[in-house]
Amino acid sequence: QVQLVEAGGGLVQAGGSLRLSCAASGRSFRIYHMGWFRQAPGKEREFVAAISRISRNIYYADSVKGRFTISRDNYKNTVYLQMNSLEPDDTAVYYCTAEDGVVWSAMTATGYHYWGQGTQVTVSL
Repeated sequence: QVQLVEAGGGLVQAGGSLRLSCAASGRSFRIYHMGWFRQAPGKEREFVAAISRISRNIYYADSVKGRFTISRDNYKNTVYLQMNSLEPDDTAVYYCTAEDGVVWSAMTATGYHYWGQGTQVTVSL
């Protein structure tokens, strides 16, 4: 089992930046593929970004490519999401996810067993 705790959310103006972090505790962090999803009010949870165990494979949703960067520090047991050029449509609760299975569906919510509680990101005009 792994416990995930997100931090770094908040209110920012359009065009601004935020850096989310997700601290993992429990089993060895490096066995987990990690991801970020988000859910806006009235919308389904959607994929944002994902990174494999040793950062060999990285994936982004088209809507955030070129603006968001996912990274991880396996010594600090932490995954990050650097968000630049934020837009009002980025407003959502952002969730950190982890998966330790052999098969990993990086861009689907069902591909992850473990979820954090989420952190709110609000982008104002």
